[in-house]
Amino acid sequence: MARSALLNVMVQAAMKAGRSLARDFGEVQNLQVSRKGPADFVSNADLSAEKIIYDELKLARPDYGFLMEESGSQPGVDPQHRWIVDPLDGTTNFLHGIPFFAVSIALERDGQIVAGVVYNPALDELYAAERGSGAFLNDRRMRVAGRFEMKNCVIGTGIPFMGHGDCVRHMRELRAMMEKVSGIRRPGAAALDLAFVAAGRFDGFWEHDLKAWDMAAGIILIREAGGLVSDLDDRQLMFDKQNIVAGNGRIHKELLSIINKANT
Repeated sequence: MARSALLNVMVQAAMKAGRSLARDFGEVQNLQVSRKGPADFVSNADLSAEKIIYDELKLARPDYGFLMEESGSQPGVDPQHRWIVDPLDGTTNFLHGIPFFAVSIALERDGQIVAGVVYNPALDELYAAERGSGAFLNDRRMRVAGRFEMKNCVIGTGIPFMGHGDCVRHMRELRAMMEKVSGIRRPGAAALDLAFVAAGRFDGFWEHDLKAWDMAAGIILIREAGGLVSDLDDRQLMFDKQNIVAGNGRIHKELLSIINKANT
């Protein structure tokens, strides 16, 4: 895969942060963990990874702004460009020794995501995409799955927990989906879930109550892998609406129909 200078910077930052996370992963019992809120943990590993990413990206492009999960928004001198960063997506998995977590970095230019990287250090899987250049998993070209019938599909999602999200709504949607598909999965890291759609491992995905850093890199991965991404109103307001639906053209349409009928 030929990478631009910018994508190389993103990959290097993600992998450096990933190496830091990997060192801590086998010692989760020894990490100092605090609570930001109910079931919302932040660890020293999380904060350390974010600092690594910030320092690497700031050195390469000092004028760009940042939107980061832990540190929030930091406007840059260059108003056209913004890094969107989740240093540890899947924190709960990480803290329980479950090897499904990732570093996620996206670049936004004039409000559009133009590059994205998702890296799972536990499995050494690097997902990367740049607008117009395709999407790749460890330098192998990715395409979304080609299945067109819901009965043959495995769909990913997120599940509300401990006061986060609308449990009643989710149960409506889950019941409607269970009647249509081959399987439903909830791995617990949205950035990787979306990367799985791009890689054809999941046929589709939907989730509510996500933040920009959960979705940004996954959005361009899926688009560059030939898939469709939208909010639940089939518009491009995922960050504003804080929800997302993804899949190939046929499955994306079917998912929208099932979810919206469940909530009518």
